[in-house]
Amino acid sequence: MKNRPYEFLKELLETPSPSGFESRAQKLWVEYVREFADSVETDAYGNAFAVLNPKGDPTVLFGGHVDELGLMVSFISEEGYLYFKAIGGVDRTLIRGQRVVVHGSKGEVPGVAGLLAIHMQEPDDRNKVPEIHSMYIDIGVSSRKDAEKWVRVGDPVTYAAGFQELAGGRFAARGCDNRIGAWAAAEGLRLASLKKKALHSRVVAVSTIQEENGLYGASMAGYRVHPDVALVVDVTHATDIPSCSKPKHGDVALGKGPVISLGSVNHPVVNARLREVGKTAGIDLQFEANPRWSGTDADEIFKQKGGIPTVSIGVPNRYMHSPVEMIEFADLQETAELLAAFAQRAKAGERFGVKL
Repeated sequence: MKNRPYEFLKELLETPSPSGFESRAQKLWVEYVREFADSVETDAYGNAFAVLNPKGDPTVLFGGHVDELGLMVSFISEEGYLYFKAIGGVDRTLIRGQRVVVHGSKGEVPGVAGLLAIHMQEPDDRNKVPEIHSMYIDIGVSSRKDAEKWVRVGDPVTYAAGFQELAGGRFAARGCDNRIGAWAAAEGLRLASLKKKALHSRVVAVSTIQEENGLYGASMAGYRVHPDVALVVDVTHATDIPSCSKPKHGDVALGKGPVISLGSVNHPVVNARLREVGKTAGIDLQFEANPRWSGTDADEIFKQKGGIPTVSIGVPNRYMHSPVEMIEFADLQETAELLAAFAQRAKAGERFGVKL
């Protein structure tokens, strides 16, 4: 399991990339895909594009967003405490008592999300969660003047939690949502490049920005590339944990393969092809129902320039939007293999429209 792609995955997951501040992770992604892509480009906002077999047809897009959740310094008190706003859908119940890193212009500044000790809390307050605007970060200074030597309003903040290997071929990290999708796009491109001579399709792997803020990068990328078909990789909820209702949330488990999203934006012809590809490649697939939207970049890509046949592919993830998101590496690897196999099976000039 420990090889160049795996080491790249670890490095990517250790690289902070809050929405709007993805440059460090994107530089890493670009450097990696240059090893096997025919060309690599970026756009004005930092979306990254790697192209394989540029004269091929159809154009197949592999996409994943590289941004993660975070916080942003919004106010510094006279005592030097940092107040903040959320970047993306942060779970405020998890903030207090966490070690954090403020990414200042002069480098990383460690801190802690402060809290009132339980001994000092009123009994009625112990089960209440403060609003984000009343929480604060303590970096150890005693005044605003001292704090401003290190940080300033607008600096992003991430949890200090890093990559941790677990039993059973699993790992935990903050920001698996969705740097693992950006990794899968890159790895799918690499695997497709191994059989480039037999490849009819033009493959474009895209690492998008600002999904957590509103699918912004996907809108830009879908418009720019306008592929014939798009496969978007993101995490999806693994429901194989205690107290999770499968009748409500579906049956998705770690270790049972990629999850194909059904309904709404997810194109039926592309879904049918993914089933065929998975069967031929010996990749077990799971399925989830999304009758209105997928909650991923696919929701923005599919409607560009009159419509792009698109499917959202999920990697099972436990504990989403927490500092300890858990993935099984085999699921992630098989997702990349599925992408590559799809591109390799695409016929010259093929299109994926619904026939009426």
